[in-house]
Amino acid sequence: MDGLKALFTTILLSGTLCACVSAPSDVSAIPSSPGTPARSSQLEQSVASGRPAKPPSGYLAFCERNPGECRVIRNQPSTVRFTQETWEKLETVNNVVNEAIRPLDDDEHYGVAEFWTVPVDGQGDCEDYVLAKRKMLALLGLPGAALRITVVLNGDLVRHAILTVVTDRGDYVLDNAQRDIVPAEKTGYRGIERQDAASPTGWIAMN
Repeated sequence: MDGLKALFTTILLSGTLCACVSAPSDVSAIPSSPGTPARSSQLEQSVASGRPAKPPSGYLAFCERNPGECRVIRNQPSTVRFTQETWEKLETVNNVVNEAIRPLDDDEHYGVAEFWTVPVDGQGDCEDYVLAKRKMLALLGLPGAALRITVVLNGDLVRHAILTVVTDRGDYVLDNAQRDIVPAEKTGYRGIERQDAASPTGWIAMN
């Protein structure tokens, strides 16, 4: 396929999940027992005391170029109901995007330090993976308010972007740095800032 455009089209036209993902046979196979919220994580604890934060410059520039991608829909649910169908969508999108995009820094790709975009050319950095996953999950019907771009520090204290999906069973992280979707408390990341529609700026500080 030529980039993510073809993947978006395939998902929309098929109306189903692609067969490349081996989903759990039942909801009990999904991480965390059914009906049991994932225990509070460092990321989630940080969110609880979060204060308004200035959005990342790359995100602001992305929104200026693509206002429709950043429009806040009033009364949209801020959490996703965690079901087998939800899990299959998360796994499908995470695997498809991670396999479709080749990692490439913005400096080499675009000649600038920060350029956030949906990478339809099949190359991008961590923010681009996140934007692609967020777009695909929104196309599959998940509410945008529950799909939170999160900026963290990884184990090497390097800034990194992940997609946090807020569900009624806790937060789950989609990450280009690892194949598996994991509960937020299992990432080992330290939160810096995250999207939050309740904040006047649309973002909250996590430290």
